[in-house]
Amino acid sequence: MGDWNNQHVIICADDFAYNAACSAGIAQLATNGKIHATSAMVLSPRWASDAALLKPLRGRISVGVHLDWTSEFAIAAGHGMGLGGAILRNWLPAALGGFSVDAARRVIDAQLDAFEAHFSAPPDHIDGHQHIQQFAGIRQALVQAIVARYPASKPWLRISNPVSQEKTFKAQVISAQGASKLIALATEADIPVRPYLTGVYNFTGGADAYHLRLAQWMRNASQGAVLMCHPATAAEPGDAIGAARVWEFAVLSGATGK
Repeated sequence: MGDWNNQHVIICADDFAYNAACSAGIAQLATNGKIHATSAMVLSPRWASDAALLKPLRGRISVGVHLDWTSEFAIAAGHGMGLGGAILRNWLPAALGGFSVDAARRVIDAQLDAFEAHFSAPPDHIDGHQHIQQFAGIRQALVQAIVARYPASKPWLRISNPVSQEKTFKAQVISAQGASKLIALATEADIPVRPYLTGVYNFTGGADAYHLRLAQWMRNASQGAVLMCHPATAAEPGDAIGAARVWEFAVLSGATGK
């Protein structure tokens, strides 16, 4: 792990299979020992083929599901929506348009089925694209699914709760979507959690700024923290954070940054 080795922190690359550059970059970083985990967008049409890049890494890194309600893949699948709409639904009861636990369970089971079909193994962990795993209705369905599907060996859950030194406005808004409630549900169901998240920023600044942020995140990280990142080998057309993905890949790989 080079300069970023910290036994208390899991460096997790989100968005595997989002596009070819994401999959290639994440697989390269994992092969070279630069990250500890990755979370896959299994609704992407690339997942069926790109899962092969991760199979040789089974047991070397944690490979999990990036539950998705807010990407273009989720919208194409029929259950998706923009993040703003999802946040609104998070604060509504199911009877007034909030997320239904039963409907959410069907969506979660379909994504877990897709993961297992192409990875040929259960997920090591589960988290969510734009932290959707914590939302009301979804979090209850997720805990139900884990208990039902994986009673003997439960995957760990990522909790989007900022470490104490990094309670920025963005990090606190993310946490407020249900971090403490998901911890409580998981604890009651004996599901392991990683209770803190770091790596939150606004995807600006370039490689040198990211290098400094990364070092600070590692210094501040609490035991049990996950440091999320979003690397890729190239900025593909239509990717809103493509430039950030490229500098994250460069810094994590040790190619640039000071």
